[in-house]
Amino acid sequence: MVFHPPAVIIAKVGLAGKGKCGLPAWNMLLRGFMAGAYIAMGAALATVCSTGVADALGGGMAKLVLGAVFPVGLIIIVLTGAELFTGDAMFAPMAAMIHKTSWASVLNLWLWVYIGNLIGSIVFAYFVAYGPYLSWSATGAATVTSFGMTAVSIAAGKTSYVGLMATWSCFLKAICCNWLVNLAILLGICADDAIGKIVGIWFPIMAFVASGFEHCVANMFFIPAGLFTAPFLSADQLAVLGTKVANLTWVTMWTQNIIVVTIGNIVGGMIFVGVLYYYSFRQEIIENK
Repeated sequence: MVFHPPAVIIAKVGLAGKGKCGLPAWNMLLRGFMAGAYIAMGAALATVCSTGVADALGGGMAKLVLGAVFPVGLIIIVLTGAELFTGDAMFAPMAAMIHKTSWASVLNLWLWVYIGNLIGSIVFAYFVAYGPYLSWSATGAATVTSFGMTAVSIAAGKTSYVGLMATWSCFLKAICCNWLVNLAILLGICADDAIGKIVGIWFPIMAFVASGFEHCVANMFFIPAGLFTAPFLSADQLAVLGTKVANLTWVTMWTQNIIVVTIGNIVGGMIFVGVLYYYSFRQEIIENK
């Protein structure tokens, strides 16, 4: 397995960021759509696989299972060339810092990829909500499955950040999340072979999900999936979930999660990975230009 040293990895990130910023808007949007759907695939798998684990093995093991299967989304993105906003929070600024592109191009990339991620995530959330999260009778009546119950519970938990300190907690979780996500991407760039990339990506992504951190694109799936499913809950199921479901709306999806998480993800990717690594290996990058 070929292993690239850190200075080479950072240079590769800058060149990749230049290429991403040079894409036409329609391509950014299309690749963003694919990445949003791929992250949603991993999130849907994690929702299904973690259902019932806490009751049998405890909350910690449920988190571990959730984290263990979620990385499939980022693995697909890295190996197939889709565009993920949280990764571009590092790639694009790195390209600007080494003077390969402009900051206006960075913002342009972020805008179109973010929109594409949002559309892809919501489309897949609809597919899953009306697929495995609901069971349909011959008459067309829907019953929320155990997987759907997990989905609504996850979504309700993600819109429960009410108050200043809860919002601060959400912001810190978002920083931690994208710090790990972009370290996963760096580890993926370390290797030239598929197995090396998969192993490098898997561990940090497992760590962020199992730790309960917040990822804006994943939440573009988790929250809409719960919103699509929640109207079909029975009275008994609502009683099990409790009052936290009352906070689950399309408005609180943004005001109590995604806006704050997006800002935190930018800080985590751009500052704690992009800026720190750029200045750590700036001299080596200059010498190898």
